[in-house]
Amino acid sequence: MDIAIDHGRCIGAGQCALIAPQVFDQRIEDGLAVLLVERPDDSQREAVREASESCPLGAISVREDPPARG
Repeated sequence: MDIAIDHGRCIGAGQCALIAPQVFDQRIEDGLAVLLVERPDDSQREAVREASESCPLGAISVREDPPARG
């Protein structure tokens, strides 16, 4: 799972930090979202997806890892 934050769109609503506090936080100086963990483990996947979907301006994008070949 890769996560990106578009700081040009982020308005500092803070939903991401409330939903997935182990992955997102907010900068003190302007409230914009920051990543605490660039590649969260599987236990955080649902919270990260929910945080992305809850962002009012869609500033968080999530790309899932491709399925493992086997």
